[in-house]
Amino acid sequence: MYARATTVSIQLDKVAETTRIYNESILPAVKAASGNRGVYLLIDSASGKGMSITLWNTQADGESYDSSGAYREQVAKVAPFFAAPPSLATYEVGAQG
Repeated sequence: MYARATTVSIQLDKVAETTRIYNESILPAVKAASGNRGVYLLIDSASGKGMSITLWNTQADGESYDSSGAYREQVAKVAPFFAAPPSLATYEVGAQG
């Protein structure tokens, strides 16, 4: 299993709106993608720092989601609320519980 983590910094006055859009629009779209095994949004409302974590059956599943343009489409839904550009990294899941 592989995890893709997008780290973001959100404008403080846009944290609630970003979370709402994530739950209502982004989360269902990612969950519907082929090979997806889970979606999480971690957010610190006090600082605006957050991380979106998506889990994939294979590294190729996550890369296909990105290369299809779907990743950029979802990020664009909340990009106006970012205080800085996001960063994306892929990790192999070494343990889970």
